[in-house]
Amino acid sequence: MQQKIKILIACHRQYPVPAEPCYLPVEVGAALHPQPIPGFTPDNTGENISEKNTHYCELTALYWGWKNLDAACIGLVHYRRFFGTGRPLRIADRADFEKALQKAPVILPSPRHYWIETNYSQYIHAHHELDLTVTRMLLAERCPAYLPAYDRQMKRRGGHRFNMFVMRRDLFDAYCTWLFDILFALEERLDISDYDAYSARVFGFIAERLLDVWIETNRVPYTEMPVKNTESQHWLRKGTSFVLRKIGVRVR
Repeated sequence: MQQKIKILIACHRQYPVPAEPCYLPVEVGAALHPQPIPGFTPDNTGENISEKNTHYCELTALYWGWKNLDAACIGLVHYRRFFGTGRPLRIADRADFEKALQKAPVILPSPRHYWIETNYSQYIHAHHELDLTVTRMLLAERCPAYLPAYDRQMKRRGGHRFNMFVMRRDLFDAYCTWLFDILFALEERLDISDYDAYSARVFGFIAERLLDVWIETNRVPYTEMPVKNTESQHWLRKGTSFVLRKIGVRVR
C-alpha cells in the first residue's frame, strides 16, 4: 500500500545523502550555526528545539519533524547510518520501508549486543550513573507503569540503539509526546554544568535507552532492519575504548 513516508536524516554538516524522495536531510542545531547547509532543511523553523542540539543531538531533528512535518509515517536516521536491506547491504528505499511496514507499524534497527555488559553497566562505564538514577526517579513520579520495562531493560545486554526508527504517525505522536515530556523534565532536574562535551549529549543517550521501554510497555509490534553504515567502523578503537572504560578510564 502506498503511503507518505518521510525519513529524517540528521546532519550537522554537508554530506552526500540518498536521492530517494522519502529521505529529508535536516540540519540539526541550525540555530547554533551561522551558515546554513545548502539544500538541507534547517531544524530551527516552525516549532523547534534547535538551540538544544548540543545536548539533544539528533533529537532536535526528531522534534522538528514531530511538530512541523505532515506524513503518514515518520522515521529518523543519521547521515552516516541508515536502515539497510539486501545482500550486499544497501540503503533502504521507500519500497523497502513500505514492505516492512506491512509486517508491523514500527521499524527498528537490528539490536546492538554488549555480551558481557548489561545496558546499565555499559552506560555507567561510558557516561554518568546519575543520568540513569534521575531518569528512573522521573519515571516513578510521572509514569510508573513504565518502571518494570525500564528495570528489565537495564538488566539486559543490548537493545535497539541510535534513536533510529520508522513509525506510523499515531504511534510516532504518542512516542514523541511521552519521550520529550520525560527529557524536558530530566533537563530541569539534572545538573550537567560540569559535564564534558561528550557527556553533555546526555538527553540523546538517554533517549536511546527509553525507546525499548516505550515499545515494550505499550506492546507495540515492530519489525527490524539491519543498520547500513556508510563509513567503515573502527572496531579496534571501539574495543580499546571499551576495555579502558571497564577499568575506569573515560575515553571519547
